Amino acid sequence: MESRIADELIAMAELDRTVSDELATSGALYEGYDPRMAAIHEKNALRLQAIIGQIGWPTEVLVGEQAAKAAWLIAQHAISQPEFQRSCLELLAEAALEHIVPLWQPAMLEDRIRIFEDRPQIYGTQLKPDAHGNLQPHAIEDPEGVDERRRAVGLEPLAEILARAKPQPLPADPERFEHDYQKWLVEVGWRRRS
Repeated sequence: MESRIADELIAMAELDRTVSDELATSGALYEGYDPRMAAIHEKNALRLQAIIGQIGWPTEVLVGEQAAKAAWLIAQHAISQPEFQRSCLELLAEAALEHIVPLWQPAMLEDRIRIFEDRPQIYGTQLKPDAHGNLQPHAIEDPEGVDERRRAVGLEPLAEILARAKPQPLPADPERFEHDYQKWLVEVGWRRRS
Protein backbone atom coordinates (compact mmCIF):
# COMPACT_ATOMS: atom_id res chain seq x y z
CA MET A 1 0.00 0.00 0.00
CA GLU A 2 1.11 3.54 -0.78
CA SER A 3 1.07 4.76 2.84
CA ARG A 4 2.84 8.09 2.22
CA ILE A 5 0.36 8.97 -0.53
CA ALA A 6 -2.51 7.75 1.65
CA ASP A 7 -1.46 10.04 4.51
CA GLU A 8 -1.10 12.95 2.10
CA LEU A 9 -4.57 12.45 0.56
CA ILE A 10 -6.17 12.22 4.01
CA ALA A 11 -4.42 15.43 5.14
CA MET A 12 -5.52 17.23 1.95
CA ALA A 13 -9.16 16.27 2.49
CA GLU A 14 -9.00 17.20 6.19
CA LEU A 15 -7.68 20.67 5.32
CA ASP A 16 -10.52 21.07 2.80
CA ARG A 17 -13.11 20.14 5.45
CA THR A 18 -11.53 22.33 8.14
CA VAL A 19 -11.50 25.43 5.97
CA SER A 20 -15.02 24.71 4.68
CA ASP A 21 -16.27 24.40 8.29
CA GLU A 22 -14.54 27.68 9.24
CA LEU A 23 -16.10 29.48 6.27
CA ALA A 24 -19.52 28.01 7.07
CA THR A 25 -19.26 29.19 10.68
CA SER A 26 -18.32 32.72 9.59
CA GLY A 27 -20.99 32.76 6.86
CA ALA A 28 -18.41 33.38 4.12
CA LEU A 29 -19.11 29.97 2.56
CA TYR A 30 -22.54 31.20 1.47
CA GLU A 31 -21.35 34.45 -0.09
CA GLY A 32 -19.47 32.97 -3.05
CA TYR A 33 -16.37 30.96 -3.83
CA ASP A 34 -13.99 32.14 -1.14
CA PRO A 35 -10.41 32.67 -2.43
CA ARG A 36 -8.98 30.60 0.42
CA MET A 37 -11.24 27.66 -0.43
CA ALA A 38 -10.51 28.06 -4.15
CA ALA A 39 -6.75 27.96 -3.49
CA ILE A 40 -7.05 24.75 -1.47
CA HIS A 41 -9.22 23.11 -4.12
CA GLU A 42 -6.78 24.06 -6.88
CA LYS A 43 -3.68 22.95 -4.94
CA ASN A 44 -5.35 19.65 -3.99
CA ALA A 45 -6.44 19.06 -7.61
CA LEU A 46 -2.91 19.59 -8.89
CA ARG A 47 -1.49 17.18 -6.34
CA LEU A 48 -4.17 14.56 -7.06
CA GLN A 49 -3.39 14.88 -10.76
CA ALA A 50 0.29 14.16 -9.99
CA ILE A 51 -0.67 11.19 -7.79
CA ILE A 52 -2.85 9.76 -10.57
CA GLY A 53 0.08 10.12 -12.94
CA GLN A 54 2.21 8.17 -10.50
CA ILE A 55 -0.09 5.33 -9.31
CA GLY A 56 -3.34 5.65 -11.28
CA TRP A 57 -6.63 6.34 -9.53
CA PRO A 58 -6.04 5.99 -5.75
CA THR A 59 -8.29 3.02 -5.04
CA GLU A 60 -8.89 1.40 -1.67
CA VAL A 61 -6.47 -1.41 -2.60
CA LEU A 62 -3.70 1.13 -3.28
CA VAL A 63 -4.23 3.65 -0.46
CA GLY A 64 -6.87 2.29 1.94
CA GLU A 65 -10.52 3.21 2.41
CA GLN A 66 -10.07 6.62 4.08
CA ALA A 67 -7.54 7.87 1.52
CA ALA A 68 -9.60 6.53 -1.39
CA LYS A 69 -12.61 8.52 -0.11
CA ALA A 70 -10.32 11.54 0.28
CA ALA A 71 -9.24 11.22 -3.36
CA TRP A 72 -12.88 11.20 -4.44
CA LEU A 73 -13.62 14.29 -2.30
CA ILE A 74 -10.66 16.13 -3.82
CA ALA A 75 -11.91 15.27 -7.33
CA GLN A 76 -15.44 16.35 -6.38
CA HIS A 77 -14.08 19.70 -5.19
CA ALA A 78 -11.78 20.32 -8.19
CA ILE A 79 -14.50 22.59 -9.53
CA SER A 80 -12.25 25.14 -11.21
CA GLN A 81 -10.59 22.38 -13.28
CA PRO A 82 -13.28 21.15 -15.74
CA GLU A 83 -11.01 18.93 -17.84
CA PHE A 84 -9.41 17.36 -14.79
CA GLN A 85 -12.80 16.74 -13.18
CA ARG A 86 -14.05 15.11 -16.39
CA SER A 87 -10.93 12.90 -16.52
CA CYS A 88 -11.54 11.88 -12.89
CA LEU A 89 -15.10 10.89 -13.84
CA GLU A 90 -13.74 8.65 -16.61
CA LEU A 91 -11.28 7.00 -14.20
CA LEU A 92 -13.95 6.54 -11.52
CA ALA A 93 -16.46 5.13 -14.02
CA GLU A 94 -13.88 2.59 -15.24
CA ALA A 95 -12.96 1.66 -11.66
CA ALA A 96 -16.65 1.29 -10.75
CA LEU A 97 -17.15 -1.13 -13.66
CA GLU A 98 -14.28 -3.18 -12.22
CA HIS A 99 -15.92 -2.98 -8.75
CA ILE A 100 -12.91 -1.26 -7.17
CA VAL A 101 -14.70 2.00 -6.24
CA PRO A 102 -18.28 2.42 -5.00
CA LEU A 103 -20.83 3.23 -7.72
CA TRP A 104 -21.97 6.34 -5.84
CA GLN A 105 -18.61 8.04 -6.41
CA PRO A 106 -18.84 8.43 -10.21
CA ALA A 107 -22.60 9.04 -9.86
CA MET A 108 -22.08 12.05 -7.60
CA LEU A 109 -19.24 13.42 -9.71
CA GLU A 110 -21.31 13.05 -12.88
CA ASP A 111 -24.16 15.02 -11.29
CA ARG A 112 -21.77 17.79 -10.24
CA ILE A 113 -20.29 18.05 -13.74
CA ARG A 114 -23.75 18.10 -15.32
CA ILE A 115 -24.83 20.99 -13.08
CA PHE A 116 -21.76 23.03 -14.01
CA GLU A 117 -22.45 22.26 -17.69
CA ASP A 118 -26.08 23.40 -17.27
CA ARG A 119 -27.51 19.93 -17.86
CA PRO A 120 -30.01 18.09 -15.64
CA GLN A 121 -28.42 15.74 -13.14
CA ILE A 122 -29.16 12.01 -13.11
CA TYR A 123 -29.05 11.02 -9.43
CA GLY A 124 -30.28 14.16 -7.65
CA THR A 125 -27.14 14.50 -5.53
CA GLN A 126 -26.55 18.20 -6.12
CA LEU A 127 -28.71 20.46 -3.97
CA LYS A 128 -29.26 24.22 -3.88
CA PRO A 129 -31.17 26.48 -1.49
CA ASP A 130 -34.59 27.78 -2.49
CA ALA A 131 -35.71 31.34 -1.67
CA HIS A 132 -36.09 30.32 2.00
CA GLY A 133 -32.77 28.49 2.29
CA ASN A 134 -34.33 25.01 2.15
CA LEU A 135 -32.22 22.64 0.08
CA GLN A 136 -33.78 21.28 -3.11
CA PRO A 137 -32.21 19.29 -5.95
CA HIS A 138 -31.04 21.01 -9.10
CA ALA A 139 -33.03 19.92 -12.18
CA ILE A 140 -33.16 16.13 -12.57
CA GLU A 141 -33.39 14.20 -15.82
CA ASP A 142 -36.36 11.81 -15.56
CA PRO A 143 -37.25 12.75 -11.94
CA GLU A 144 -39.75 9.87 -11.63
CA GLY A 145 -36.92 7.34 -11.93
CA VAL A 146 -34.42 9.11 -9.68
CA ASP A 147 -34.84 6.86 -6.65
CA GLU A 148 -34.43 3.73 -8.76
CA ARG A 149 -31.18 5.13 -10.19
CA ARG A 150 -30.04 6.19 -6.72
CA ARG A 151 -30.72 2.71 -5.33
CA ALA A 152 -28.72 1.15 -8.20
CA VAL A 153 -25.60 3.10 -7.14
CA GLY A 154 -26.03 2.67 -3.39
CA LEU A 155 -27.65 6.01 -2.51
CA GLU A 156 -30.66 6.35 -0.23
CA PRO A 157 -33.96 7.81 -1.51
CA LEU A 158 -33.84 11.52 -2.29
CA ALA A 159 -36.73 12.30 0.07
CA GLU A 160 -34.70 10.96 3.01
CA ILE A 161 -31.77 13.25 2.15
CA LEU A 162 -34.07 16.27 1.81
CA ALA A 163 -35.84 15.47 5.10
CA ARG A 164 -32.49 15.65 6.96
CA ALA A 165 -31.11 18.66 5.09
CA LYS A 166 -30.75 21.75 7.24
CA PRO A 167 -31.68 25.14 5.77
CA GLN A 168 -28.70 26.99 4.36
CA PRO A 169 -28.02 30.69 4.87
CA LEU A 170 -28.68 32.76 1.78
CA PRO A 171 -26.20 35.27 0.33
CA ALA A 172 -26.69 38.87 1.45
CA ASP A 173 -26.93 39.94 -2.21
CA PRO A 174 -28.44 37.05 -4.21
CA GLU A 175 -28.25 38.92 -7.54
CA ARG A 176 -24.54 39.65 -7.14
CA PHE A 177 -23.96 36.05 -6.00
CA GLU A 178 -25.68 34.68 -9.12
CA HIS A 179 -23.86 37.14 -11.40
CA ASP A 180 -20.49 36.17 -9.90
CA TYR A 181 -21.33 32.47 -10.20
CA GLN A 182 -22.29 32.75 -13.87
CA LYS A 183 -19.12 34.75 -14.55
CA TRP A 184 -17.00 32.13 -12.77
CA LEU A 185 -18.58 29.29 -14.81
CA VAL A 186 -17.42 31.02 -18.00
CA GLU A 187 -13.99 32.04 -16.64
CA VAL A 188 -12.98 28.52 -15.61
CA GLY A 189 -14.39 26.90 -18.76
CA TRP A 190 -17.59 25.17 -17.71
CA ARG A 191 -19.73 27.32 -20.02
CA ARG A 192 -19.33 29.61 -22.99
CA ARG A 193 -20.19 33.28 -23.04
CA SER A 194 -23.80 33.82 -24.08
